[in-house]
Amino acid sequence: MRFRDALAGPGLAAIAEVKRRSPSAGDLRPDADPARLAAEFERNEAAAVSVLVDERFGGSPADLTAARSASSLPLLAKGFFSTRVQLEELRRLGADAILLLLRDLDDARMRELLEAAAELGLDALVEAHDAAELERADALGAEIVGVNARDLETFEIDRSAQLALVEQATRDRVVVAESGIYSRAQGAEAELAGADAILVGSALMRAPEPAAKLAELSSRPLVKVCGLTREEDVAAAAEAGADFAGFVLARETPRRAPCVLPVPETMLSVAVHVGEITDDGADLVQLYARENGHRARDGVLIRSGREVARVVDRHWEAADPDHLERALAAEGRVVLAGGISPENVREAIERVRPWGVDASSSLELEPGIKDHARVRAYVEAARCSS
Repeated sequence: MRFRDALAGPGLAAIAEVKRRSPSAGDLRPDADPARLAAEFERNEAAAVSVLVDERFGGSPADLTAARSASSLPLLAKGFFSTRVQLEELRRLGADAILLLLRDLDDARMRELLEAAAELGLDALVEAHDAAELERADALGAEIVGVNARDLETFEIDRSAQLALVEQATRDRVVVAESGIYSRAQGAEAELAGADAILVGSALMRAPEPAAKLAELSSRPLVKVCGLTREEDVAAAAEAGADFAGFVLARETPRRAPCVLPVPETMLSVAVHVGEITDDGADLVQLYARENGHRARDGVLIRSGREVARVVDRHWEAADPDHLERALAAEGRVVLAGGISPENVREAIERVRPWGVDASSSLELEPGIKDHARVRAYVEAARCSS
């Protein structure tokens, strides 16, 4: 399979990177074995493997050959390339794709290299760091565009700037969010911004088991704990491993939160509204229409004013015998909500295979007060079904 095709399928693809060191962080995994890691990444559903072949990252071209010997996944060669001769050598060693940095190449040289890559059967990941470079990538006709959260001059990570660029990228291109992704929630945020894939290196190399960390970042469904009103309950949800923290701001609920509370970097905040949206600073908005003084049955998940998922829920305090069937029939990303509990979440996931699950009242001691043991049980059951 070509590198581009591996990234362009449904859902969020993951490119797992082999990188022994980083100029900004120093040694990450000096003894990294590219062959062993590539094989393990393939077993844990990586879409492709990235191999640093530059000595500044502790890599060499031999690492590409080693990875090729152990894996059939598309291989991305990463380094600082500027000549056709380099591309020919990388292709001979087993590369399926190469990284080209707009920062280092003018438009004329970039066109030459893109043409050479096409002639050699290589895909090109064209990397942009700002809006001007993103415009250049579009004008050059780059089919795969990488948006790096790391400033290569200062090595600082700016995920907000990265996500803004991902949102701006032309939708008929394959978009890869690179760097700064250490949690499922961060990967999901890139996906909702418009990324087709994430490239993860340092988070994997620092993990005790890189392949297990890859599986963690890629696992679905995402898990939301809703109806949070207290900081201690947010902390309990985060410690249990939940990805989303939901804060109900609708006026008619006993679970109304005082505001959107702070969440750790491992989570995204979700403001739940009925009828209208207020500016509350949440990462995401979950919006329901208002019907007969209560929320409507189903809702939508919104990011930056754009619908990014459907919330298949149940009518307020009403049975819905077709609930799971409706969720199963829904298209696109589905968040399954309504009546989800530690006792039934595993079965619900196995039947529907949703993008996310959402529980609230089943996790309470009383409205708005969470039972931490049930929160843990819910998240654990959801993870066991992934």
